[in-house]
Amino acid sequence: MTNELTKLEKTLQQTKKQFLTTATRATKELDRQRKRLRKEVAGVNARTKQTRLQLQKKAERLANTTATKARRELKKQIRKLDKILDGAKSDAARLRKDLAPVMEDLGNARRHLAHALRVDRAMAKIQRELSKKKGTKKKASKKKVAKKKVAKRKVAKRKVAKKSAVKKKTAKKTSKKKVAKKTAARKKVRRKKAA
Repeated sequence: MTNELTKLEKTLQQTKKQFLTTATRATKELDRQRKRLRKEVAGVNARTKQTRLQLQKKAERLANTTATKARRELKKQIRKLDKILDGAKSDAARLRKDLAPVMEDLGNARRHLAHALRVDRAMAKIQRELSKKKGTKKKASKKKVAKKKVAKRKVAKRKVAKKSAVKKKTAKKTSKKKVAKKTAARKKVRRKKAA
């Protein structure tokens, strides 16, 4: 039974890992496609705008010119610009149509990735809880052990310093008392001698 459980757990871990990597890869690829298509759409829009401006200028010049040859030439250029504008419009429409499913797929991929990440976090949490219940303690890292030792040393040094300071103070007090007693005794002796 335990072998089956370990096999199932391994399979679950592998599937989870595969799901996560696939979701990440799909999201990145679709995001790359979205950026490329958006760039193309922006380029087509800029081209359309430029062509429209050129058409406007040519139309104004055509209205102002009176020479038939110049008018014929301008009409030819306007027809060419109209074709370019129509092509740019159709390209933009096609690219927008291509972009719509990519955006939909990207949304789905992002949702799957978020789900995969949540599943991953939930699995890690369950794993931690199971390891706590089993009673397996994680070994403390070397850095933490070293920090604890340094902290203990500091505390010990502080205690030693405090004790020595207290001893010095008490020694000073007792020596002062002894000196005071001796001087008082000497004064008494002198008074007796004087009397």
